[in-house]
Amino acid sequence: MAAKIGDTVRFLNDIGGGVIVKIKDNMAYVADDDGFETPILLRECVVVGQASQTAKKVEAVVSPRIPENAVPSKSTDATVDAEPVEETDGGDVLNIVLAFEAHDLRHLSLTGFDAYLVNDSNYYLYFTFMTKPESDAEWMTRYAGVVEPNFQLLLTELSTADLPEIDRIAVQFVAFKRDKAFELKAPIAFESRFDSSKFARLHCFHSNVYFDDPVIAYDIVKDDAAQRGAYEIGDAIAKDSEKAPAEAPKSRPVKKHHTSVKAQKNADPLVVDLHIGELIDDYAGLSNADILNYQIDRFRETMDENMRFGGKKIIFIHGKGEGVLRQALLKELNYRYKNCDVQDASFREYGYGATQVTIGSRPKKL
Repeated sequence: MAAKIGDTVRFLNDIGGGVIVKIKDNMAYVADDDGFETPILLRECVVVGQASQTAKKVEAVVSPRIPENAVPSKSTDATVDAEPVEETDGGDVLNIVLAFEAHDLRHLSLTGFDAYLVNDSNYYLYFTFMTKPESDAEWMTRYAGVVEPNFQLLLTELSTADLPEIDRIAVQFVAFKRDKAFELKAPIAFESRFDSSKFARLHCFHSNVYFDDPVIAYDIVKDDAAQRGAYEIGDAIAKDSEKAPAEAPKSRPVKKHHTSVKAQKNADPLVVDLHIGELIDDYAGLSNADILNYQIDRFRETMDENMRFGGKKIIFIHGKGEGVLRQALLKELNYRYKNCDVQDASFREYGYGATQVTIGSRPKKL
């Protein structure tokens, strides 16, 4: 039965429900008894009451506000049948990832994308996921709710038509445990530029321990540490720590692939886009020399981090341009990293303007 405005629904893969007050782009906006609206995919709604039976309830819905008790109590209907949480070893350390998975990697220009929040921890997360275009000062909430411990939650589905309307993404969350004592974690806010052009480029999708297929992933918290773009809410200065190198169904438990560190390092090529717009958000005011030096520094940093992994392949995307950056890279490789093999990267996968470096091979003349 298709849900419509005024229907009373329960969430299929999450706790909660209410009355549908708005439907837009396959998203239902469901208001609970406190008037708090939760956006959720229509297919995630199970109708438990027809609109004619709930008309008075719809009229009574007021503007959204934060409920007095954001965490449902044990006595509410939504949590009576909740299963006990099975905690994992090491799960008291937060690892939070926002990821985008393509429906069909072979047709990126036509396919849709699923946005997931991965909660690899023993904590519940009360969170919001938001987006906005650069021209708009205000954010739009695409999902708000609670994700269970050690769970991977489908947030929303994006079409290729949606991508150009998104220039910034943000996630805010508070971590907690139910019915037991726990170590307090600081609330986290994460904000990042959203480069929709990456979704049309296969090399921008990378393997990830939480997914079977390559994804575009943003590390929000890693081993309890806020990553690049994330910071503790209330801090005057964002803790912009460097992001670690890169090594579906609707909702599914987190499953880690137990692959050795060495195997992960050597499995797939590491792709590093050296275009300045991919390295820093704001480079206004930088001279050409400043930009080149920044790109070379990132190249050296990547090489130094991977020199111990013999046979590791790294793809450096530098673009065609006038060839200044490529010549600078070749000079570095010729004098600083002589034990590496160098060749043009696959045009089919990376287009013109990409160089492949293989660590640990015999020196090659350039």
